[in-house]
Amino acid sequence: MLSCQRDLVHLPDGLHYLNCAYMGPLLKSVEDAGIAAVRRRRDPTSIKPDDFFAGAQRARGLFGQLVNCPGERVAIVPSVSYAMAAVAKNLALLRGQTVVVARGQFPSNVYAWRRLCADTGAELRAVAPPDAAEGRGEAWNARLLEAIDGSTVLVALGNVHWADGTRFDLERIGQRAREVGAMLVVDGTQSVGAMPLDVARVRPDVLVCAGYKWLLGPYALGLAYYGERFDGAAPLEETWLGRQGSQDFARLVDYADEYQPGAARFDMGERSSFALIPMLIAALEQILAWGPANVQAYCRELAGGLIAEARALGCAVEDDAWRGAHLFGIRTPAGADATGLQQALAERRVIVSLRGDAVRVAPNVYNSPDDVAALTEALRAALG
Repeated sequence: MLSCQRDLVHLPDGLHYLNCAYMGPLLKSVEDAGIAAVRRRRDPTSIKPDDFFAGAQRARGLFGQLVNCPGERVAIVPSVSYAMAAVAKNLALLRGQTVVVARGQFPSNVYAWRRLCADTGAELRAVAPPDAAEGRGEAWNARLLEAIDGSTVLVALGNVHWADGTRFDLERIGQRAREVGAMLVVDGTQSVGAMPLDVARVRPDVLVCAGYKWLLGPYALGLAYYGERFDGAAPLEETWLGRQGSQDFARLVDYADEYQPGAARFDMGERSSFALIPMLIAALEQILAWGPANVQAYCRELAGGLIAEARALGCAVEDDAWRGAHLFGIRTPAGADATGLQQALAERRVIVSLRGDAVRVAPNVYNSPDDVAALTEALRAALG
């Protein structure tokens, strides 16, 4: 079991930051890597031709270790929406076909499909959860499975719902998608780094993850796995770094039609980002050292008492088997004083998020029992 890792991040004393789903604090090692990289950039001669490639390759390999996929199938992307746009560019969609999503999932994994459906006359099928406290997650998963049929071309989900942590059974959903010939595209931003996700088991066609949440890395840089269905697909950008022979700067005007092998064709322009790539590498190294399964176990142990107390106060929390331990929603009783709860949280310097009808709680390994106790006290003050 991991111990509290608060000494590895910069957080103000007395601040109870239970909001990693909003933005992860920078690890000290990530901050140091960024500062060193910026200082190195003072002298352009310190950047050698190989530096345009080596850092990106290292990041690909580390992410591949994290999600159990070959590093050469990993692209460097600036955002989830960027990676989804590349999928949409290569998706042949016709009137009468369907794209299946979960109702209320994060917009970066919705807008591309809304646009595509609007342009083609296809249907965006947004599957809503049941209006129930008991068995909600299990029933929502069942509804998603039922929504995938012979008309389905794409299923686009997260591993957990960003607003309340409801877990989607990607292995079963992926199997159902393959049965009807549909793609599975996963936004792992709210799970990868804090919850195990095995590409070899889930078998997604695409898995994309922003770097600034549970990977504890920099903003504006992420990673995306592209499976075999995208071999030969067209990238969003035609970058010089993505072409065969681009390592030879003297011959760059000998234009090549062939791309670099693997997912490098899907890299963003200027993917070598000499400040952000070292930060992302430092973050991935630390996440691998902890291990997502250990992060999940730490959060489960940390929040167990809080969840029991919340339920005793009349709040609804998703069944343990159908939610993340690192991200979960607390739904207060009908008629509860939301203003009073917000005041109680502010007085105790407890930082969480309000998403939909849930108080979203997102602990990580830098949180301590004191952080959870402060949130528990706020709930008691507002609801007890």
